[in-house]
Amino acid sequence: MTIKVGDQLPDATFKVMTADGPGEVKSADLFGGKTVVLFGVPGAFTPTCHMNHLPGFIEHEATIKAKGVDTIGVVSVNDLFVMDAWEKASSATGKVSFLSDTDASFVQSIGLSFDAPIFGHARAQRFALIAKDGEVTFLSVEENPGEATATGAAAILEAL
Repeated sequence: MTIKVGDQLPDATFKVMTADGPGEVKSADLFGGKTVVLFGVPGAFTPTCHMNHLPGFIEHEATIKAKGVDTIGVVSVNDLFVMDAWEKASSATGKVSFLSDTDASFVQSIGLSFDAPIFGHARAQRFALIAKDGEVTFLSVEENPGEATATGAAAILEAL
């Protein structure tokens, strides 16, 4: 079942790279008492994700946060080393939190995964949501995964 507006985000643990090396962040710490924009992508460095989806959030980070957003996060079913490399290659440090859902447990629990045998495992659908204290207040899922319009920064700015 796909998560919907009004639902609470499930408990999850994301892998992240910290200044001290590999670490974790719990969903309660990420979402608790905060307004968070979270967008999901099928894969780091993939053409649409890297060249169309992520750049808008980097470019409009200050405007999004000025509308009351505490954190902008991107989640993908890539390991934390790939997510860390993507963060650095995109000059997104301090603007977007890169969250590794290595085993796809989070995107599967919210019903926003898809099977991708060509990649060897499940991937995240392209989505964007706004959560306030862990409750989903906006959700958009891209119909065409090769586009990032309904889930891009402009759509989030409009929803805020």
